[in-house]
Amino acid sequence: MAELLQRLNLTAYSRHTPPPDFHGRTADGRDISASLLQDQVVLLNFWATWCVECRPEMPTFERLHREFSAAGLAVVGINAREDAPRIRAYAKEIGLTFPLILDPSGKINSTYGVIGLPTTFLIARGGRAVALAIGPREWGGAVARAFIQTLQAEPPPLRGKP
Repeated sequence: MAELLQRLNLTAYSRHTPPPDFHGRTADGRDISASLLQDQVVLLNFWATWCVECRPEMPTFERLHREFSAAGLAVVGINAREDAPRIRAYAKEIGLTFPLILDPSGKINSTYGVIGLPTTFLIARGGRAVALAIGPREWGGAVARAFIQTLQAEPPPLRGKP
């Protein structure tokens, strides 16, 4: 795993680091929280429609969502301070179907310490923070796919022990 982290230029978290909890509503009205995603590997991406570096990543995240969601990957986008109509139009334009959470006040962005877009967090099953990327990465490449598959292959933690 350490080699994959290095090859993707990701910042690792210590083994027992829990990510911050969050609760939000998607642009299409669904409620999502970190606790609802506990049994999945989570790729949590902070983005905005105006973010030039975010745009190329979004179709890649959609492909990962379609390919790996049945195996327990949750791809979730958290938007930075834009309204639902703008987000829905953007999602429709580029064909996004994974959940896009509204963060109109920037509370979730702030809780996660997001200082630039795009920022992506990888969270293992059981809610263990694994890695962080500030700026774009090659999420559709062989290294990123191997990293996701490695996380998916990990056994789920015993309840109450991340």
